[in-house]
Amino acid sequence: MKPVIALVGRPNVGKSTLFNRLTKSRDAIVADFAGLTRDRHYGDGQLGEHEFIVIDTGGFEPSAESGIVKEMARQTRQAVAEADAVIFVVDVRGGLSAQDHDIARYLRTTGKKVLLAANKAEGMSDSPLLGEFWELGLGEPHPVSAAHGQGVRSLTEAALADFPFDEDAADAEPDPNAPIRLAVAGRPNVGKSTLINTWLGEERLVAFDLPGTTRDAIHVPFERHGRKFELIDTAGLRRKGKVFEAIEKFSVVKTLQAIADANVVLLLLDATQGVTDQDAHIAGYILDSGRAVVLAVNKWDAVDDYQKEQLQRSIEQRLAFLKFAPLLHISARKRQGLGPLWKAIADAHASATCKMPTPVLTRLLHEAVEHQAPKRAGMFRPKLRYAHQGGMNPPIIVIHGNSLEHVTDTYKRFLEGRFRAHFKLVGTPLKIEMRSSRNPFDEK
Repeated sequence: MKPVIALVGRPNVGKSTLFNRLTKSRDAIVADFAGLTRDRHYGDGQLGEHEFIVIDTGGFEPSAESGIVKEMARQTRQAVAEADAVIFVVDVRGGLSAQDHDIARYLRTTGKKVLLAANKAEGMSDSPLLGEFWELGLGEPHPVSAAHGQGVRSLTEAALADFPFDEDAADAEPDPNAPIRLAVAGRPNVGKSTLINTWLGEERLVAFDLPGTTRDAIHVPFERHGRKFELIDTAGLRRKGKVFEAIEKFSVVKTLQAIADANVVLLLLDATQGVTDQDAHIAGYILDSGRAVVLAVNKWDAVDDYQKEQLQRSIEQRLAFLKFAPLLHISARKRQGLGPLWKAIADAHASATCKMPTPVLTRLLHEAVEHQAPKRAGMFRPKLRYAHQGGMNPPIIVIHGNSLEHVTDTYKRFLEGRFRAHFKLVGTPLKIEMRSSRNPFDEK
């Protein structure tokens, strides 16, 4: 399961700049004035082979009692509660403030691993100005420059130092007898709990909690028609514990971690509410993660024909990037459509772990080129020689040849369609990589 790092600090100390540096993106808006970030913002980071989730937060004022500042403080507390490690960002050039002391006092009570990042410290790694930050009682300050990338790698290594990574997991061959890990994702109140309870109750599936699961993510093994599944639950099976005001019923981090750990993701939509921005964000993350996906529209019995037509059009427009995913209409409460749903989940997993022999891929490639050659680029036309499988879940096809950097995205989609049709791939993204041969005369 991916570790989670939360970035916390008062306004305008460079949290969003550090977020962009860790995620190698420009997702967080950066400007030279305070209070720009208000909501929690999530992104994926990578250190070598190790992946992690980063949460950017707004300026934190623990004692805020009203208005937008109180809401930002609530968002920050939620981020800290979700995190495995917290990076407390301070401004070296601005110096220590009373607000920094308030934040440090709060962080010391959380029991979380906290690292102190002294930002805007370019050229100041040995500056005496760093000394005053020892007052916060959070250990040695790490001098970093988020804008220039200085010290960020060592800070990240320190944040992830205590997290156990499974070094062999990435290289391990998929076990054909292993249970299919199924994550049920979706917005609050779309019927995830009802669907899960229907599976566990009405389908008479054996279920129990596996010990040792972290952060209350519960894995429920069950079997259906001889097929083993492992349900990764982010909804209503979580144990009831002490819940304080800042903890929301719906945790984005738990959903992201469940998606990352799953083989297949069931994205549940609500027929009565249509496709929302949050549905599209979750769908985008599933696609970025390369997971097989099945779309299910719940509460289908609760809408009329006009609403069904509008919903179908909304799905086609807002989730167009998931055209490969099967779409099913169900009613969890009335147990309608659950049989075809299980078949779609099994088919999506089979497609994601499909083995594609090199001779078959190469033959399909040559047939595609004969049917439609790639577009000429200047004096040269890309030459596609052979193809082989480069990975599973998602399946990756690697094509070798000459001048392949000139192959257009349109032609890649054409090839993808040919490969999908032959291997009957449904519910899984398919990645195509182009690798051009090196010209031995380039250096002469």
